[in-house]
Formats: sequence, structure tokens, C-alpha cells
Amino acid sequence: MRKIIPVFDHSAEPNASRMPTWIRQQLGSKKFTDTAKSVHSNSLNTVCEEASCPNRGECWSHGTATFMLLGDTCTRACGFCNVMTGKPSWFDDEEAQRVANAVHEMGLDYVVLTSVNRDDMKDGGAKVFADTITALRKNKPDIGLELLTPDFNRVQQEAIDIIMSQLNEVKCDSLSTQMVWGHNVETIPDFYKTVRKGSNYERSLKLLELAVQQDGVEAKSAIMMGMGETEEQVTAVLKDLRSVGVQRIAMGQYLRPTRYHLPVKEYVSLEQFERYGEIAKELGFSWAKSGPMVRSSYHAEEEQS
Repeated sequence: MRKIIPVFDHSAEPNASRMPTWIRQQLGSKKFTDTAKSVHSNSLNTVCEEASCPNRGECWSHGTATFMLLGDTCTRACGFCNVMTGKPSWFDDEEAQRVANAVHEMGLDYVVLTSVNRDDMKDGGAKVFADTITALRKNKPDIGLELLTPDFNRVQQEAIDIIMSQLNEVKCDSLSTQMVWGHNVETIPDFYKTVRKGSNYERSLKLLELAVQQDGVEAKSAIMMGMGETEEQVTAVLKDLRSVGVQRIAMGQYLRPTRYHLPVKEYVSLEQFERYGEIAKELGFSWAKSGPMVRSSYHAEEEQS
């Protein structure tokens, strides 16, 4: 399977100036090597590697990683994302147990699970999420769980039912929050046709609204900055998220993974990120992180910002 990279004509579009000094990528350490060994020896994919996350050095050095289920090939071609796009043929019914094995080796108390979009599957891959939850809770009943799911296209309710039925079978009464259900809106609605081809802003909000309605679930989302959005537009998205019950929000700087991806229009200032954090708290988000290097699962295990 070759990597299909979205190509955009940005010849007439202004790009941001040189990357500012406050955007830094940390190098690895001894624990980085241990994390890599657990991931690779169990033949697992991570969004850290597949999406070229700039925080991989820091997170892996702390012994954490975000596991990416359902292979390394996505059925969509978002303009910002470095994950491979194509027609997936990969499926492995032993993946859930391998994730559980890696988590046990790494000694994790909190796990973030994400996946590629699998629009080719009838349930969008929901059963694999559910099976992984079961395998993780079997090893460690009180493990903290966070999902970062796709929008599940036209099978949202079915996907939620599959995942929640499995979660309820392995429910841990000692946890106040059974699970954080994350789904990223990524950007403002006006940019969806370019930034999130194949996705729909209202559909993303609907998934989050359905997730909030589940017992013991908190909903989370994330927004990328620096694609040309205004504070007014970002605030409108934050209000939309709160209106459907989202309680957690992550806001970070978009960084262009390759020259074939959408350009950075602006490197948002530290002061502006602080301002977005203040707006989020004023709107009632109980957990809000805002800063250049913040990503969906960045320090996700922390109770509050």
C-alpha cells in the first residue's frame, strides 16, 4: 500500500513566517527506547509515529503512547494529517490483546486509544474499540480509558451501542469517570471542505452529543490553530461544543507535516493561546489545555489543566 499524500495548490496563499522559538520538539531518553520496544515488539501502530506527532519524544520518554487501532491506512484524506490514505485491507482480531500486553509492559494507569477512519467497515471499527476496552480492563479493572474515535459516519448510534455495551460489562465502580470519549472537530466549520474532506461539522457535534448521553462518559474535543481562523470563529466552535455537553477541550498549533499538506497561515502567540484557555474556562469547560504543543492526547491523564 503506497502512501497517498493530499496535494494542494497554495501558490496564491500566504504562508506563516519562520517557526517561532517557543515551538520545540523534545528528544528521547532511555525510557523512550523502552516505550518504542513495547510498541514495536507487539506490532502496534501509534498516532505518535503515523501522524508524525511533534510530542513523541516527550511522551515516549514519559512512558506513554497513543495506540492507533485498525491499521495504518485511513479511508479519508484530511489536508492536515500525515496518516496514510488509501483502501485498507488490514484487520487483525488479535490486536486488542496486543495493546493490552503493551500497556501491561509499560505499566500504564491511563490509556488513550484512537484509530484511523474505517468507512469500509459496517460498524466503522467500533467492535475493535470495544474488544480493546475488554482486554485492558481484564488486565487492570481500574485503568483509566480515553477514546479518540472517528465520527463513525452514518452508524454513530450503532457504534456507541457496541462500545458502551462492552464498557458496561467491564464497568469499574471505583472510577468516577468510566471513560473519556474524544472526537476532534479540528477546525472551524468554514474550513471543513479543505481541512477535513469527507467529514461534516454537524456530524461531529452529533457524535459528541450522543457520547455525553452515556452513563459515566465525559466528552472531549480538540481544535488546531493557525489555519486562518479568527478568535470569534474559535469562540463560536467552543460554544457549539459546550452546547452539546463537551467538558474537555485541547487547543494547539497546527504544524505542517510535509510540503504536500496545508500550509500554516499563522503561528499563534502564547498570549493568544492563554486567551483561548481563559475563554474555554469562562464557557464552562472543566478541563482545558491551550498551547502551541498541545494535542488531543497530550497529558490526557491529568485530571484538570
